[in-house]
Amino acid sequence: MVVAGAGADLGPAARPTVEELLAGLLGGSLAPGLSAVRQILEDMARLDVAVYEAVAATSTPALDEPLRRLSTAANRSALWLGIAAGLATVAGRRGRRAALGGVASLVVSSAVVNLPLKALYARERPARVGVLPRHVRMPESSSFPSGHSASGFAFATAVGRELPLLSLPLRVLAAAVAYSRVHTGVHYPGDAIAGSVLGGAIGLGVSGAVERRLGR
Repeated sequence: MVVAGAGADLGPAARPTVEELLAGLLGGSLAPGLSAVRQILEDMARLDVAVYEAVAATSTPALDEPLRRLSTAANRSALWLGIAAGLATVAGRRGRRAALGGVASLVVSSAVVNLPLKALYARERPARVGVLPRHVRMPESSSFPSGHSASGFAFATAVGRELPLLSLPLRVLAAAVAYSRVHTGVHYPGDAIAGSVLGGAIGLGVSGAVERRLGR
């Protein structure tokens, strides 16, 4: 019987492939970490659904119609485009710069959210039981992330960078729009939160690019 030494050639059949090495890592030393991450994500998903169901089950007749109207007003970014038009008309040069940055941020956020992200994670919309006055039309696109939330925070962040006095009011309005999407039954809270964070980041980046461009 011949025992191969440390430097012996084991031959092609004895050498592990890349796939086998990765499988060994995933099934061995990385398995506990991946299992913990998976459990955390599952717990967060359950909390997300539980919060949505709590909102849906709570009777709020005084809020239902205003939030339904606000959610509808933000369709296709009409609310934000209207504000941008007003700024460009009455707020002078800075208003026009703010409007340009805000609209540019809307365009980018809509493209990012509605094209790659919704296709990447095709989350089903919440299940609604019955027809309540607070409900709006259920979109056919993926639930994650919320495009309304992303657009609102993208616009608020971009405009607030140029006009700081409007930063807080616009962010409050964007937060109200984001919540309205949960209240009206078309998004889970996690969808709105993710969209809001993403929109804020996009608004910051796009407004900075517009500022540098106009500065030249």
